[in-house]
Amino acid sequence: MLEENAEIVLCWFENNYLKLNTDKCHLIVSGYKYEHIWAHVGEDIIWEKNEVKLLGITIDRELKFDKHVLKICAKASRKISVLARMSKCLTFKKKRVIFKAFVESQFQYCPLVWMFHNRHTNNKVNRLHERALRIVYNDYESSFEQLLIKDKSLCIHYQNIHRLMIEIYKIFNEEGVNVFSELFIKSNHNINLRSGQDLIVPSVQSVLKGKNSLRYFGSVLWNSLPIDIRISETISVFKSKIKKWKPDCCKCRLCKEYLEGVGLSKMVLLYLYIYIYMLNLCDFLMVGLKHLVGLKHWLA
Repeated sequence: MLEENAEIVLCWFENNYLKLNTDKCHLIVSGYKYEHIWAHVGEDIIWEKNEVKLLGITIDRELKFDKHVLKICAKASRKISVLARMSKCLTFKKKRVIFKAFVESQFQYCPLVWMFHNRHTNNKVNRLHERALRIVYNDYESSFEQLLIKDKSLCIHYQNIHRLMIEIYKIFNEEGVNVFSELFIKSNHNINLRSGQDLIVPSVQSVLKGKNSLRYFGSVLWNSLPIDIRISETISVFKSKIKKWKPDCCKCRLCKEYLEGVGLSKMVLLYLYIYIYMLNLCDFLMVGLKHLVGLKHWLA
């Protein structure tokens, strides 16, 4: 199938007096495979790669985008180091402008593609964000949350959620050409408020390709968004309101409480409750068994 489509592309190139540069052609196949895959494109053979770079985004075959986020972190870290060396010669206003323009902007390119990275990568992003804020505000005692309040901003993950909500708002109000229009399906009920409609949450069977997908994640968050924000009359009003909304209702794996080296805290508590319950049950059974043994000796 892939080779047939490649032949169609080659014919189009020839009909338009163009030549395909096979050196710039890449093949990547997602999912588990027993062996590497290759394909014939013209007279050349293109082998499968574990990761490719397309329009500035590093795409790995598992679609986790951790390597891409780590590359962004490396770029942001270098810029933060330069800012730290220059901070003594700059005013607060200039430091904040440089931070917004050269550091925070690194995480604003196609964030909806790579926002479902793992927890370790998210912690690294937050550490870089915290480091930059400490340099800008010259504050090395406040916590990361206090620095965000002082800066009147949110963490990178929450900012990505805001951008996702803005894209969904554009779908409801049919503003411009939106590539996400096929991902989200409007619900039939609550038709009186067009912008206040709910989205149909698809049923999923996995986490990686189910709950960690734009279709599921965006639908759940939009339905939890306050009605007064959803019924905003214009996109500018919606953006001003969404900036004040902190998505504490987010239940993704990055927002859940987590104990390092142990796991999700709620799951740990659940297992602890079960363990205590089983211990109490064992003690109850042992006491009951002793009573039965004593009753047996009394009857004898």
